[in-house]
Amino acid sequence: MAQQACPFLAIDPSGQDLYGEISRIRAQGPAVEVELPGGVRAWWINGLELNKRLLAGPETSKDAFQHWPAWINGDISRTWPLAIWVSVRNMVTAYGTDHSRLRKPMAAAFTKRRVDALLPRVQEIVDRALDDLERIPEGEVVDLRAAFAAPIPHEVVCELFGVPPGEDGPRAALYRIINRFFDTAITLEDAQANGVELYGTLTAFLQYKREHPADDLTTALMAAHDDGSLSEQELMDNLILLLTAGFETTVNLIDNTVHSLLAHPDQLELVRTVQVTWEDAIEESLRFEAPGAMSGLRYAVEDIEIEPGLTIPKGDPVVVSFAGAGRDPERHGPDAERFDVTRPTSRDHVSFGHGVHHCLGRPLAMAEATVALTSLFDRFPRLVLADPSRPPQRLRSIISTGHQELPVLLHGRDPGPQPGPRPEEAEAIRKLSGLGGTSGTRVPRA
Repeated sequence: MAQQACPFLAIDPSGQDLYGEISRIRAQGPAVEVELPGGVRAWWINGLELNKRLLAGPETSKDAFQHWPAWINGDISRTWPLAIWVSVRNMVTAYGTDHSRLRKPMAAAFTKRRVDALLPRVQEIVDRALDDLERIPEGEVVDLRAAFAAPIPHEVVCELFGVPPGEDGPRAALYRIINRFFDTAITLEDAQANGVELYGTLTAFLQYKREHPADDLTTALMAAHDDGSLSEQELMDNLILLLTAGFETTVNLIDNTVHSLLAHPDQLELVRTVQVTWEDAIEESLRFEAPGAMSGLRYAVEDIEIEPGLTIPKGDPVVVSFAGAGRDPERHGPDAERFDVTRPTSRDHVSFGHGVHHCLGRPLAMAEATVALTSLFDRFPRLVLADPSRPPQRLRSIISTGHQELPVLLHGRDPGPQPGPRPEEAEAIRKLSGLGGTSGTRVPRA
């Protein structure tokens, strides 16, 4: 294996310079060893085609219990702040036949019929959120992520899984927990406390669903558990996957697309004038700003030759970078860092995964984003960033790609008091308008 010429790049757990780090990694080669939060070393992959290869083929696994010796042997502490991303046993972390077994009931539950039936309800949820925005006084700065981008997917995913509403119920708890779940700069103590609260909340929720079954995904998954397709741990961990991914990635998709369009008014104008479709804009947003920056860790099932002289050893962890793949200049050209809704390669990204791990929720996420964005810009055609000169602060995460806040003005900027015409100009205007002297009486026009 070739030795690395440069020191290990320590990835900032706060994610504040994610794309700068991706560029520095890309400059060192197709596969580069980095240091993740907590001192764990892994190979980082940015290239689109190499990402696709490692996502689709059997060379890598996400099952740490089978294929990561450092985890199996206890060299990686179970108190590692990112341990929950490794320890869960769901269809994303499964390998081979286990993956097929766990994915089957999810695919059966995520039917097109169920998604289509939910779309009118998605529109109702979006319209209600827009009605709430209408009540905000004109000129007041609004955090659109908190007021619009987040509540919609949260309510949709909770209805899909039958999570009951209520300020003290599991909906409110899950909203709070998931927001902390993706924080990779979180302290060890807070990460552990969040994990305990997550499992406690889901245990209580599953008990509630056993007493109140309904036509929802949780009940469908419990049926798979009852017939032996899922263990209790797998049921719990698949719920964690579906609830967190169904919420966070869609929030980021709406947030990022709004921000990119408002930060690039020329691109927004192309959408407004129907020179491109909303689907074009959303696909370019997925490429330009992948809602999930990385797929979590994968592990080399065998020695993986990347190129002559560069091999990832069996058992080493690998980071598949969705964010890096989306801005791969070898696929998207030298302007891959530019947001361009007319880009012919915009659909060539891995933001919904690839191969056997392709996201089951893609149709619902695209539908939610389309309904939310078209309705938002129809209702507020003068929507602008509150301060275009100051980019909003990014989420504290190397996994989730979005903003902590998205400050906007719903009705554009008030130009302020304008200077009135000079006296001679005012007199000329009165004459042209058919006003006689200063009487203020308008002469009817023919």
